[in-house]
Amino acid sequence: MAVMKPLEQTRSLSLRLGCCGSRPSSSTDRVGVEDLEVLARIGFDYIELSLADVAALPPPAFRSLKQHLRGGGIPCEACNHFFPECVRLTGSGARLAAALEYAVAAMERAASLGVRIIVFGSSGARNVPPGFSKDIAWKQIVELLQHLGPIAAQHGITISIEPMSRRESNIINRAAEGLLLVREVNHPNIQLLIDYYHLMLEKENPDIILTAGPALRHVHFAEVAGRVFPTEEKKDYALFFDSLRQAGYEGRCSLEGYTCDFAAEASRAFALLTRLAKGRSH
Repeated sequence: MAVMKPLEQTRSLSLRLGCCGSRPSSSTDRVGVEDLEVLARIGFDYIELSLADVAALPPPAFRSLKQHLRGGGIPCEACNHFFPECVRLTGSGARLAAALEYAVAAMERAASLGVRIIVFGSSGARNVPPGFSKDIAWKQIVELLQHLGPIAAQHGITISIEPMSRRESNIINRAAEGLLLVREVNHPNIQLLIDYYHLMLEKENPDIILTAGPALRHVHFAEVAGRVFPTEEKKDYALFFDSLRQAGYEGRCSLEGYTCDFAAEASRAFALLTRLAKGRSH
């Protein structure tokens, strides 16, 4: 296990800061672009959209989405929610051919938007059915990702596996498990995401970031209590960002949380993440 260096290290992180557009408070916009202009005005580099919802759009609505993104001021560089729950990935009801058919079409749409990262969380689709072998479910996921790697490479996309806490998923819960999956799949376009919220719920040491090294390709961030936008500095935030700094991480970091006042709290969260990336505090 790698050992963290002292916190006085202050080298600035080169991060692109984004925000997930599909939020629980968004009742009128399932895809999640209703706050695009707000994010651009605050200074975010990109928006992260729900790929399952993008994939479900009829062609006219998808063309409208592309036009909206072109005029919104920031691009869509990442997508989460890869597979909808109806596309079973584990269990006796899983059908590899059907999953690949969906994924090919979804990735084509993502690529046409300029997406570079697709998050493989999709707990509803990957959760292991009761009574089904977790070992077999793991093998089903490995086989799926081994097929998806070359397709992602054709589009210049990296699929980042998201370990999710046991509150949401019953497989791939810890970042160490996600890293094991990356290594078993063994394809350069299948890599790892670490979500601060899930990392803390699983009480996992941030040193896993150092162990992951270049396999870490995407980051999600939210305050653990209530899974809200982070707006005030906390010691654990600095520890997490210091681990990213020590690992030499240079990628994207997306806010993914609840908020009751999107514009105000997104602005405060952006300022906080910028300070953390620079290794500064008040």
